[in-house]
Amino acid sequence: MASDPTKLLINLADILIVSYVCYRLLLLIRNTRAEQLLKGVIVLLVFSAISRWMGFSAVNWLINKLWTGIFIALPIVFQPELRRALEQLGRGSLFPVRLVEKTTEKTSSIEEVIKAVINLGTHRTGALIVWLKETGIEEYSNVGVPLDSNISSDLLMSIFTPNTPLHDGAVIIKDGRIQRAAAFLPLSDNPNISKQLGTRHRAAIGITEVSDALVIVVSEETGEISLAKDGKIIRPLDESGLRELLDREMVNADPRKKTIWRKRGEENG
Repeated sequence: MASDPTKLLINLADILIVSYVCYRLLLLIRNTRAEQLLKGVIVLLVFSAISRWMGFSAVNWLINKLWTGIFIALPIVFQPELRRALEQLGRGSLFPVRLVEKTTEKTSSIEEVIKAVINLGTHRTGALIVWLKETGIEEYSNVGVPLDSNISSDLLMSIFTPNTPLHDGAVIIKDGRIQRAAAFLPLSDNPNISKQLGTRHRAAIGITEVSDALVIVVSEETGEISLAKDGKIIRPLDESGLRELLDREMVNADPRKKTIWRKRGEENG
């Protein structure tokens, strides 16, 4: 009897851990292809239960074969979602190793980027700026042109000037420096993306689906400024809105302060 309270606590902890894992997985697959798959699996489970209750042997045989095919196809079809899940798990490690910028340096970098972005938006010059945090994207950024330069509004504006060698593709910022330009990013294949969003926006959403990067987009057609994170995009943003979001994410990062992504025009991946 003395062990009963201990066993009860262990069972309670077990339930809480499983509940939390399931909750995080549901958040992870929300508005992705995996969410649609989950709905299909639930329907199949219900259908399977009814079939067994009714004693439909042929239907049960078919459903069992379907389960086998589903489990074989899952790692192939949902490779991006699985990679994103594993990367997010890795970013939650107890001892992350990263080069930390000083707050003053980050603030200065943010102001330089904002100055460039506002100017580019005013002149309707398209731009794509990727600000990496912890997860690298070497497989995508290695094709770009290496720069390793200080963050400067003049440099950013010159990079995105039309008909210049570096204006196509994205600028990659990491560890407080412009590391590369003319990098090409994966386009998101999320079916829920608004038809109004173009290639730059799809690329911004795509890279934030597989990394923890922040991506600033300037529309070439309208000059509208957007910010993408975790497969979602906020638009339109003015100067103060962009500064507020960048400060929140880069300078005053706090996992409890995420409501701003729901208060401002957030769009699903």
